[in-house]
Amino acid sequence: MALDNILDKVKQLREVTGVGFKDCKNAIDESNGDIEKSIELLRKKGIAKATKRMGRVASEGLVSVYEKNNKFSISEINCETDFVAKNAEFIKFSEEISQITLLRSGNMDDILNTEMKNKKNVKNNLIDLISKIGEKISIRRVESLSNDKYKNFSYVHSSIKKNVGKLGVILSLDTEKKITEIQEFGKQLSMQIAATSPISIDKDQLDKKILEKEKEIIIEELKNNGKDSKIIEKIAIGKLNKFINDNTLLNQEWILDPKKKVKDVLKEISSSENIVIKKFVRFKVGEGV
Repeated sequence: MALDNILDKVKQLREVTGVGFKDCKNAIDESNGDIEKSIELLRKKGIAKATKRMGRVASEGLVSVYEKNNKFSISEINCETDFVAKNAEFIKFSEEISQITLLRSGNMDDILNTEMKNKKNVKNNLIDLISKIGEKISIRRVESLSNDKYKNFSYVHSSIKKNVGKLGVILSLDTEKKITEIQEFGKQLSMQIAATSPISIDKDQLDKKILEKEKEIIIEELKNNGKDSKIIEKIAIGKLNKFINDNTLLNQEWILDPKKKVKDVLKEISSSENIVIKKFVRFKVGEGV
């Protein structure tokens, strides 16, 4: 392993564990450069600081959206406290990561190795930011919509500045309509996704394991509530269908008119030019952490 690479890994290990240079260097050598194995080695050796930052939960942070030439990116950067999420350097870092996410089409490895405006790569800037702020900080997830043949939209809820907040959505529609004709609908649908958190676009895209698990939960709940075994299956099917409708975008009630479903509104505005929802991404800070 090249000396520069070893030193980079030692630096990274020191920042996430708080352990001294010599111990980190030995751990890196013993683990052939694997950071996770190095942390494990330090813990096994009884170095208390080994879990100093890795054990903390980073469930605060920011979601940032970036757009250029009808291409969009979204990123979630996590930290430990809301105080740090409002820090000017943290906000600036989050915004630049979203720009790089678009440039690198959402590929995390490429993002981490991309040079930022200060001439250091993302990985080293992240380590420096952790060291300076003193909290666990991570680039949790990134996505991009880079197919400019579609009409793309975004929405950031309760933004602290333009395109930066706690909840963001990017959306891609396939249609021959001009962007000006569906701009308002694109924004409304993005808001729908933000508010209702669908799992997928339609029923056939729902993971069968999720449906099986949900059905299992419903049946157990009905049994525990003393429902007659003869009608449990029938009730379970009805509840499962409601779950599917609530969690698939096209089958959800339209938030602006609950008497309609999203698919009904889509048909209404499509006229002769079909509109197809191709993809959506919804990030809410800390969700699932």
